[in-house]
Amino acid sequence: MVDLKTIFMGIELKNPVVVGACSMSKRLDTIKKIEAAGAGALVIKSLFEEQVQLERDKFARDLTTYDEQIAEAITFFPKLEHAGPKEHLFWVKEAKKSVKMPVIASLNAIHEDVWVEYAGRLADTGVDGLELNFYSIPLDSSLSSSDLEKQELEAFAKVRESVKIPIAVKLHPYYSNLLHVASSFDRLGANAVVLFNRFFQPDIHVEKEQERASVMWSDSRDSLVSLRWTALLYGRIKADISSSTGILTGEDALKMILAGAATVQVVSTLYKNGIPVIGRLLKDIEGWMEGKGYKTLQDFRGKVSKQNVKHPWAFERGQYIKLLLGFD
Repeated sequence: MVDLKTIFMGIELKNPVVVGACSMSKRLDTIKKIEAAGAGALVIKSLFEEQVQLERDKFARDLTTYDEQIAEAITFFPKLEHAGPKEHLFWVKEAKKSVKMPVIASLNAIHEDVWVEYAGRLADTGVDGLELNFYSIPLDSSLSSSDLEKQELEAFAKVRESVKIPIAVKLHPYYSNLLHVASSFDRLGANAVVLFNRFFQPDIHVEKEQERASVMWSDSRDSLVSLRWTALLYGRIKADISSSTGILTGEDALKMILAGAATVQVVSTLYKNGIPVIGRLLKDIEGWMEGKGYKTLQDFRGKVSKQNVKHPWAFERGQYIKLLLGFD
């Protein structure tokens, strides 16, 4: 009998398959199905700063709609501070109460004050951990990559000071030096790094000659970027590693654990194959472990990371050169 337990962000999970932040967490019945299917944990769909700002703007408009309608009334309402996206916070609290599996909240913000305020509010809902989703598109050409990284690190440091629950940082693969960025978050107290954010790319409708949203589910080939950086980071940081993007099968998950991941995050495979696919992933992992004689995940975690493989250049430039020189 194999044991699939793992420790992630200091939280014990019954297995390494974590459902990543997505719209499936918007319904309690779906959340319960995810737990019943065997997921080790769930990350709730992100709260975005745009939601906060939209609610604040709407609230301000509602308060001032009838201002100055008569000379004696400059405003019909006292000056009030908008309480923020209460609905999302309420939903996170209800989701946490509805299941026994660990529940992790997710936050994507831009400004430091929003990061700090809403990280604290999400922590107060009773969740087991918090994922800071560093997804942003740099639009200011006057800012250097080091400026942008400094902003993220400073925001994280402030959140770390104010929030006591475990924190993971969800990163993208486009930093100039990902090893440096991940190590910096690690030194500041990140409990885990999640590799990676999957950016939704814009598209253009040629016939209508207008922009349109593009939503494309990942496939197993998309996991190779996460695989490389999981293997390179394992053993270099104290923080746990969670591999994300392109994890559709048990084999995909096993590759990430061999590279050094403590957990994997799945999303696309749930939309493609249904929530019960979680059970199939777990059975595939168990079957492989039994065939290999492994009893626990720790028996093989990181076995094929950079620090443990026979040819450490396999995850570096040498792999690229060897392929090109040998290519006909």
